[in-house]
Amino acid sequence: MIYVFLAEGFEEIEALAVVDILRRAEYEVKTVGVGSKKVKGSHGIEVSADLEEKEVETEGLTLTVLPGGMPGTLNLEKSPIVRACVEYCAKESRVAAICAAPSILGHWGLLKGKHAVCFPGFESELIGALATCGPVCVDGNIITGKGPGVALEFSLKIVEEISGQDTANKLKASMQCI
Repeated sequence: MIYVFLAEGFEEIEALAVVDILRRAEYEVKTVGVGSKKVKGSHGIEVSADLEEKEVETEGLTLTVLPGGMPGTLNLEKSPIVRACVEYCAKESRVAAICAAPSILGHWGLLKGKHAVCFPGFESELIGALATCGPVCVDGNIITGKGPGVALEFSLKIVEEISGQDTANKLKASMQCI
């Protein structure tokens, strides 16, 4: 199971592109509303999440994804359920965060000694990380992305990390990615 957490003020393209790409890759993906099942993004798009926080289980969880956006990132960081899932995946599987959301991983001590990327201006929040400037960064079981403009690349990198380059390439070709 893969969870993509949605908190009030999330960056829509970063969340929904990930959900779309991962479902195209035939993974079991559920969106989780933080605070409510209906969540409004930073650009006013309201999304009805698949699950509420109270329905979340870590058993069988293979990836936790944190989209950025403001104040979505701040709202994600306040959630004990988000923290439990991120910490579980950091130990057992993978965590992916994009835009401002890698700051959460930095605040929680999960980036110490790891390479990571984030939206420009949030580098100081990547506590303990070796900040990079590329669009997407993978270091061990942590995948980070720079911002909304790399949402597809970030999503395809997640597919590559889970299922390999061939699967990611086939998906790219089916979507007409250059």
